[in-house]
Amino acid sequence: MNLFILRHASAGTRRANPLLDLKRPLDKEGKRHCLQLALILNALNVQFDLIVSSPLKRCLQTASLIGTETGYEAQILHSNALAPTATYQDFHKLLHDCAHAENLLVVGHNPNLTSFLGKLLVPTDATAPANIRLRKGSLARLSLARGPAILQGLIDPRTVRALYATSTKSSRRKTSRK
Repeated sequence: MNLFILRHASAGTRRANPLLDLKRPLDKEGKRHCLQLALILNALNVQFDLIVSSPLKRCLQTASLIGTETGYEAQILHSNALAPTATYQDFHKLLHDCAHAENLLVVGHNPNLTSFLGKLLVPTDATAPANIRLRKGSLARLSLARGPAILQGLIDPRTVRALYATSTKSSRRKTSRK
């Protein structure tokens, strides 16, 4: 299975009231980033068989924008295994339940996703966990087989912006019309 782990895109500043923070939407920059990331995924011919998201609004919006722009037509599943309060056991059970999918996209939060990613990459008997930084909007691709997962790639938001900027520049020379 190819597992794609996506941290939700930018959603502004955290709200002091936890109930209001649950409904915090993506900001303008976050929406733009999702569209740019989807363009890059399309260029790489990445198609998802299943998308699972945290039930919080910012994750659902991220999953929806990526899914729509990459041609995903099925329903996006909501799972508390990707919520901020989830444990690694919850996440592991989710992966087991979704084992039928060849390309699985999960959208969630930090610090959970970073912790889950580290535990997938480094065996539990290792002395130090993997230290990987997932900025908002970062996408990690893992290959899950027997034994520890293999990190196939990590796309940072800065890389997404740079790739998008170079792909949208005109190849025609600018000429004067005098």
